[in-house]
Amino acid sequence: MIQRYMLNFLLYICGVTGMTQVEEKSIQRNNLLQTTMDSIIHKYAAEYLTNPSRVGLSLGIYHNKSTSTFHYGSTEKEQTVIPSNKTVYEIGSISKTFTGTLLAQAVKDKKVKIDDDIRLYLDGSYPNLEYQGHPIRLSHLVSHISGLPNFLPDDPDLFQKTSPDSLPFVLSRTLNNYSKKSFLDDLHKVKIDTIPGYKFRYSNSSPLILKYILEKIYQNNFDEILQKFIYKDLKMKNTTSVFNKINLKHLAKGYNSKGNLMPYIPENLDAAGGLFSTIPDMLKYLKYHLNENNEVIALSHKATMGDIKNYAIGLNWQEVITTKGNKKIWQSGGTFGFSSYCVLYPDLDFAIILLTNEADNTAQTELGQIADKLFDYINKH
Repeated sequence: MIQRYMLNFLLYICGVTGMTQVEEKSIQRNNLLQTTMDSIIHKYAAEYLTNPSRVGLSLGIYHNKSTSTFHYGSTEKEQTVIPSNKTVYEIGSISKTFTGTLLAQAVKDKKVKIDDDIRLYLDGSYPNLEYQGHPIRLSHLVSHISGLPNFLPDDPDLFQKTSPDSLPFVLSRTLNNYSKKSFLDDLHKVKIDTIPGYKFRYSNSSPLILKYILEKIYQNNFDEILQKFIYKDLKMKNTTSVFNKINLKHLAKGYNSKGNLMPYIPENLDAAGGLFSTIPDMLKYLKYHLNENNEVIALSHKATMGDIKNYAIGLNWQEVITTKGNKKIWQSGGTFGFSSYCVLYPDLDFAIILLTNEADNTAQTELGQIADKLFDYINKH
């Protein structure tokens, strides 16, 4: 057993030390490489950061009732500010899981039923939010099967006639000036062209509708509802959707694949992708979601689309039963300048979170691959 352990250790160390001394020294980190696991994490983090567009990477692992955090790169391009447990990142669409969790809370509180027609909770008349007599239901808002457009305002020209380099700034400016009233006015103009509940169509507008519904039934703003039901109990002191609440000294700067500084997500996209958080706070959140004996958590993981044996979506969580029979629940996120990925295995009491301050076409996929490799190694040892 000892010989096999040493062999594995040497193989992984060889994989790490295969990098040149220049590469090794150029990677800023807090990882002291004191254990085999440290070396494995370093190997995958270093590989991720070989892409010259990448800037910083932070990751956290919860396993065997303990947490570990690791930080690489910089919070700002061409600077030497290594991320830390205090570094604040945008978490992108992982924010949607918070919105889904609040819906589960509302069901538990008997404020709503998961399959209610959403028009029960919207002021005014919305005859357009149905197709052939089939309404959009609350469950459709958390699984991308509502038939609603990706964004409101639903303006194809905004995407088609704006250059890719300019789009983040144009979108940011448009959405920063886009009020709740304008959103709901535009919702009256939406045309549904399929029966809700069947066809997948990615929709950032859906969680925003859900936000307004939650604000109405709880008579409070979205951030305060999150504070009441999630942040306060979990002691998540560095998670928010309100930019003015962030300690700017610890806020990472986000970049695109060309190294250009990107704008932060507008506050009014909070429920869809606008939350800011840290690695320690996200580990608390994932640990909370590992407990499926909790009624709210169990409901938030219940499939609203698909079959978990192959692929399903819960309340904004993606889910599958792995080939080894384990339940895998995950979500990823991407904003103008940040990428993120988290995964949890409730039956193994295991979770990983990865946050970065750069966005490109492969970042989320590669973060997921790192998480899978780390899970495979830890699960074997």
